[in-house]
Amino acid sequence: MAAHIALALQHRGTLVAEAGTGVGKTFAYLVPLLLSGRRALVSTATKSLQDQLFLRDLPRLADALKTPLRLALLKGRASYLCRWRLQQAQTSGQLPDRFALRALNRVASWAQATRSGDLAEIEGLDERSPVIPLVTSTRDNCLGTECPEHRACHVMQARREAMAADLVVVNHHLFFADLALRDSGVAELLPTVDAAVFDEAHQLVEAGVQFLGTTLSTGVALELARDLLAAGLQHARGLQAWAELQAGLERCTRELRLVASGTLREVRGTLKLRWEERADELLAPLQALAEAARAAGDAAAAVAETSPEFPKLEQRARTLALLAGRFAQEAEPGQVRWIDLTPQQARLVESPLDIRDMLTQQRAASPKAWVFTSATLGDDDDLSWFTATTGLEDAVRLRVGSPFDYAAHARLWVPSKMPLPNAPGHPAAVGALAARCAAALGGRTFVLTTTLRVLPQVAQALQAEAAALGQELTVLVQGSEPRRALLQRYGDGRGCVLVGSASFWEGIDMPGDALQCVLIDKLPFPPPGDPLVEARVKQLREAGKNPFEAYFVAEAAVSLKQGAGRLIRTESDRGLLVLCDPRMRQMGYGRRLIAALPPMGLLTEESQALAWLQELAWAH
Repeated sequence: MAAHIALALQHRGTLVAEAGTGVGKTFAYLVPLLLSGRRALVSTATKSLQDQLFLRDLPRLADALKTPLRLALLKGRASYLCRWRLQQAQTSGQLPDRFALRALNRVASWAQATRSGDLAEIEGLDERSPVIPLVTSTRDNCLGTECPEHRACHVMQARREAMAADLVVVNHHLFFADLALRDSGVAELLPTVDAAVFDEAHQLVEAGVQFLGTTLSTGVALELARDLLAAGLQHARGLQAWAELQAGLERCTRELRLVASGTLREVRGTLKLRWEERADELLAPLQALAEAARAAGDAAAAVAETSPEFPKLEQRARTLALLAGRFAQEAEPGQVRWIDLTPQQARLVESPLDIRDMLTQQRAASPKAWVFTSATLGDDDDLSWFTATTGLEDAVRLRVGSPFDYAAHARLWVPSKMPLPNAPGHPAAVGALAARCAAALGGRTFVLTTTLRVLPQVAQALQAEAAALGQELTVLVQGSEPRRALLQRYGDGRGCVLVGSASFWEGIDMPGDALQCVLIDKLPFPPPGDPLVEARVKQLREAGKNPFEAYFVAEAAVSLKQGAGRLIRTESDRGLLVLCDPRMRQMGYGRRLIAALPPMGLLTEESQALAWLQELAWAH
């Protein structure tokens, strides 16, 4: 793999490389990069993987290879402290509760010593904390060169370091958001590098579709209302009806969120809703919001001389008015629209269906090496699941199998006596089976579900069955605590079962004996009601393809490989993968999905599965 990457660097070629668990793909691309002396951009899926690359892997390799390189880490604005906004937050008294006040005080004391301003340095600061938006800047509320703290700005410092570095580590969200908004330095950086490497590339399309689109967020609108009132009262009290303007903006925004939510009152996680179901009702609130935003813009423009904050506020209000106007019109051709609903806000999104055009443009714009790698990029030798949605059909393709001995160390079992996934008793059957497996193994088990909805049912059945078996198992459920806290409580896995959904399918590394049994509740097909899924199905039909084979089964294969990848992390790991979906045995596509998984030994009976787990427990 390293040799292929070295060739791509030498010839400024494009390489798509799938590397099974244990290949060491991070070193396979970093070693040739460091030895080449070429200037490079490396993008990975999450901020935590970014930190791992920058703080652990890169320094170790640079030291071992004796390559004195300048390295830089570049994140989005929301990751860096804004000193000016911190001062504002300390004097505004706009904190929701004493916990937020405590968090703000921690940020303030850390701010005196930090060099990078990266909030990840603050141990235990929850990334969902309401304090973070108050002490970070956005593209909209940044005062730029007018800011009193401009010279000490952490965002500007991070960008300067990135422009001067030999190798810069970014993440996919930042990469796409910046190409769309040109706000974080990546757009300036990209033409200057000789190589762009994308790790965890299977997440690229989803990140691109989210960030290349146009978004109207109720959270952003409420923030504008809050900032308008604060600036008005501080710098231009009595010159405009600030409280009325703020109340008008807030009222229209809350109305928009209410209409976007429809009959849904309780929202967990993120829900994607069809645009067509709400389009007619959204028209009036969108027009009202556009009007309120225009009034806010006019008011800010009228007092522009009094503070550098007002021209920025005017610009934000005008942009919001334009966005509301755009969503009140028909969507652009070739774009898909939907509503993202979270407990905090509604986001109206209009986006392209894939990233083909954008990547093709970027590859044509400046000749450089492009490398895309992941453990899962498809289930065929062409890696067409990935290359078709990215326009990379012309790339050199490489598949490198895992060096692990799956046949000796891992078993796969598809229970035959399971209700079908859509049957009402299915979640309870999964929970009961998980309890029997965990009892045989002494905990050390993950249950991965395809939806958040079934988590409580699975957990309840698991506890009931464990009690009936006289087993004391600690059942940890996603959502009860932040992910990091749950994983810390899980620890070495003894006596523990973790029940989680999407965020536990990948990016979790539990080597050794801590995790030896993974149950997946059902085949991870894309949800048919999802607006993006519907648009892709339509696109495939129009191209004369079979959407089920080309899209649904291919997506399920990639997701299954990700989930199964939690099990065997080192050469000595051993474990059992249980797929609680009888369709794997009954339907023709089951063979294709089993073939996509690593070559594990197949079990047919529960007694064999429990015997294997007892053997693992005994060895432990």
